Amino acid sequence: MIDGSLLTSFVAFGEHRNMTRAARAVGISQPAFFERLQRLADEVGQPLYARRGRELVLTAAGERVLAFARDRAADHALLLAELRGTEEPRVVTLAAGEGAYLYLLGHALTRFSGARLDLLTLGARATLEALRTGVAQLGVAVVDVVPRGITAQPIVTTPLCVALPARHRLVKVKRIALTDLRGERWILPPEGQLHRDLVSRAIARSGDSPAHALEADGWPLTLQFVALGLGVAIVNGTCIAPKGVEIRPVPELGSVTYRLLARANAALSPDAQRLAALLVP
Repeated sequence: MIDGSLLTSFVAFGEHRNMTRAARAVGISQPAFFERLQRLADEVGQPLYARRGRELVLTAAGERVLAFARDRAADHALLLAELRGTEEPRVVTLAAGEGAYLYLLGHALTRFSGARLDLLTLGARATLEALRTGVAQLGVAVVDVVPRGITAQPIVTTPLCVALPARHRLVKVKRIALTDLRGERWILPPEGQLHRDLVSRAIARSGDSPAHALEADGWPLTLQFVALGLGVAIVNGTCIAPKGVEIRPVPELGSVTYRLLARANAALSPDAQRLAALLVP
């Protein structure tokens, strides 16, 4: 069995990704903390983290061990509460993007009761990491290819659309093509987001270039920029158009599917299972 102090130290490392702060969190010196991480890696037989520039990132084995350590810590807390006759708060943690919370999940979340609900607002990549490392029990994201070690259930499939200022020349066009949008100023998500990659590929297929794009992080800011007439944007069909914006499908872009995600080797608590049942139609 793995020494519990090693797992506790690795949880601190996973939360801080910094040796000094993690060592301080568990109340030991940095050399002693580093030795614990090395002992844990020796027991596992694989490196648990690697240095990428100035950043410390978890390996695939490190993600698995961190999720295991968090699960054991939660089980330990529940056992102690039971033995002491106290009540440990039941918590379900869900990770999803801002758009999913705004336009898709609200009804299900208001119907959930019986346990505390912690909501993490994360992009698709960060949601997957939160699941793999045990930070969240459930996630909702647009994921085309479900990674290994993650289970997925479809929630809704929605077309990709273009958001236009209300007085735009294309508002009266019934079927908008990518070529109709050549020369437009684009409003794009920041670099590194999955939706940015999707939209950039679509623009390239049309023969256009987003060289003078305006960046906006999140659907509300994106749609606000569109309403101000600062450009056009590709959004999911679940978005609700604010005043001054018209949303039209672009058939050649196809659709995206929001999925309920979970760690494949994790046993969901009864509360998490109830939330999952509410999220999936």
